Amino acid sequence: MIVGTAGHIDHGKTSLLQALTGQTGDRRPQERARGMTIDLGYLYAELEPGAGLTGFIDVPGHEKFTHNMLAGAQGIDLVLLVIAADDGVMPQTREHLAIVELLGIPRAVVAISKCDRVEAGRVEEVQRQVLDLLEAGPFAEAPIVLVSSVTGHGVDELRETLLQTQREVLERSREGGFRLAIDRAFSVAGAGIVVTGTALSGTVAVGDKLTLGPSGKSVRVRGLHAQNQPAELAVAGQRVALNLTGERLELAQIHRGQWLLSEWLHAPTQRVDFDFKLLPGDRTFEHFHPVHVHLGTQDVIARVALLEGPRLSPGERMFAQLLINAPVHAVKGDRLILRDQSAQRTLGGGQVLDPFAPARQRRSPERLEQLRTLASGGELEHVLPVLLNYSAGGLDPQRLERQFNRPRASWSLAKNVRLIDTRQGPVLFNVQRWAQLKFTLLEQLTQFHEQEPDQMGPDRDRLRRFSGLMLERPTFVSLLDELLAAGSIQASGPWLHLPDHQVRLNAEDESLWQALQPLFENAGFDPPWVRDIAKMLGQDDAVVRLLLRKLARLGLMHQVVRDLFLSDAQLRQMADVLLKLAKENPQIQVTTFRDALGLGRKRCIQYLEYFDRVGLTRRLGESRQIRPDNALANACAQ
Repeated sequence: MIVGTAGHIDHGKTSLLQALTGQTGDRRPQERARGMTIDLGYLYAELEPGAGLTGFIDVPGHEKFTHNMLAGAQGIDLVLLVIAADDGVMPQTREHLAIVELLGIPRAVVAISKCDRVEAGRVEEVQRQVLDLLEAGPFAEAPIVLVSSVTGHGVDELRETLLQTQREVLERSREGGFRLAIDRAFSVAGAGIVVTGTALSGTVAVGDKLTLGPSGKSVRVRGLHAQNQPAELAVAGQRVALNLTGERLELAQIHRGQWLLSEWLHAPTQRVDFDFKLLPGDRTFEHFHPVHVHLGTQDVIARVALLEGPRLSPGERMFAQLLINAPVHAVKGDRLILRDQSAQRTLGGGQVLDPFAPARQRRSPERLEQLRTLASGGELEHVLPVLLNYSAGGLDPQRLERQFNRPRASWSLAKNVRLIDTRQGPVLFNVQRWAQLKFTLLEQLTQFHEQEPDQMGPDRDRLRRFSGLMLERPTFVSLLDELLAAGSIQASGPWLHLPDHQVRLNAEDESLWQALQPLFENAGFDPPWVRDIAKMLGQDDAVVRLLLRKLARLGLMHQVVRDLFLSDAQLRQMADVLLKLAKENPQIQVTTFRDALGLGRKRCIQYLEYFDRVGLTRRLGESRQIRPDNALANACAQ
């Protein structure tokens, strides 16, 4: 069990721990000189023989060092709230109590200290203050012990109370990846770099590789201590000291606020959605207000985007998003504390819902429904179907692994959840949603054919834009590939179309096409340019050019260069000429091709470059070679 103290400055937290454990702890010279705790102190003691070591974290009570108190309060099992009988409930008593309540610490014991300094009536008065203080919160039934560190009165009772609580504390789950928020880093002669913290989840063993966040640097565990004892393995809920080694690892690179993680969990983020509760009595909180965020042992600056309104009243809660100025690590369920911009007041706190919050659509009804589901609690399997129902583009399973700290191998997916393989990795979809997407895509392609009857169909990217589906491109491609494999959609070159779609020209285009055909038939291998055709027919250049491009999409014409088109019949005849030349000499020269067509060199080079583009020929220096696997070559050969 890990016990953390809390309470106002000079209420005897450090002295009480000394009386309880018989140890002075690792107080710093400046703390002894000033007679006050400035930073975190650590003690380990057996409350009775055979009970195992209990870890104690002594926190400073002065308001200037609340940030240190917050770093020590993360991950503790029980808070020992110390209130001096002479002072009674003081400002830092209230603030520390608010913090531990917001952090969701499950248990508390109240010690009314310095009882030797006051009359019995004063002790009773402070007891009433404490009961009033705790009445409305989660610690209303917390035991209250009267103690004196000087006389020893009540210390044994306090020890027994802690022992009873220790028997009730459940061992934390060892599932998931290892997570440790670093609160100290130092160097030990002969060993090297050592970091300490409370293991928040998972297990770690000697020899394990971990990631140091947020830098992502890889480190290895050379040795470890769990609950201040040498060990080969440490588990969630224990105070852990890790002796680290790594390539060019230096102590200056490590400080409080960083984290150590299983390698697969490393995913720094700067947007976090959370359930925000504003403390009663504080002023109204405005949208996009700057704050200090305490998460793990980190203290970072952020702005809070309120997601359900422009302001939050005291004592109320609302979904919100943190826009943080530095990378942080979090998983669903982590607790965080918000203090004001000057770090003088605790404003409130909340529970992390999604550490990988979206930048867009963050206030949409679908997103808010997802957040309500996440806030309702429950395991991944419980909330996943609802999340998928309100996720148009599916969910990234790797992101979910990190969000819930649950490796995919441990998931038990429902039958209506499907894993779709894409080129950028798998995506989770509701089966019915995936089927609906297919139906919608076919509807949109039908609509495209109705609007553009003279086109064979759109290419992939145009169809994606036209359909308006909220899918990343790799997911859209997977959806399309399934429809292509099933024959619901067909491809003609790059163009996509329904199986029964036939391209149709409108009446005006059909009339112009009938006038164009004789011009190309009579011209042979030397067709007229667009501007010449337009003059001959009394049409605008743009009208002729647009029609020829439509005909090219239909496969009736081929665009050699911008304003030079060749009919399909002429192109095939020209390809046949090339094949015959290749039989005589596999290396086809420009001059040989020119002489065979009876055209100028420049025009022949334009034709050859076109054949290079469509894959009939391959250029080798100044000559061409036929590609035997080309569809046009095979068609001409037949």
